[in-house]
Amino acid sequence: MPPLHLTKVAVGCAKVETFARRVETRAQGGELRVPTRMRPKRQAELIGGYLHWIIKHRIVARQTILRFDDRKDGRLDIVCSEALEILPPTHRRAHQGWRYLTDEDAPAAGGEAGSGDALPPHMQRELEALMLL
Repeated sequence: MPPLHLTKVAVGCAKVETFARRVETRAQGGELRVPTRMRPKRQAELIGGYLHWIIKHRIVARQTILRFDDRKDGRLDIVCSEALEILPPTHRRAHQGWRYLTDEDAPAAGGEAGSGDALPPHMQRELEALMLL
């Protein structure tokens, strides 16, 4: 059975580069801990899946979910690999917390044919605002 994935908004980041610096700063020992209040009901299915990050209504990056650790304050850490994989931007509505994402709905990784021809994010936003994309 393919793993399940999560989407989460990278709050306070306007660019992928800013988020990549945040991950680099906060990661320790090859892992990044992402705190959350709610415990996923499908937690076992998420291990080995990806945490997809949303910036400005676009899924732009992902990290592998390694495990879930309880915290002393009652919350939960989503423990991810430090390695941040940048993806071609895929439109996704922003939301609070996290949302499940099936393998079929997950955006494709970079490096596929034609992915080098992707438009810069600012140009893609402008064309979408004009309803040309």
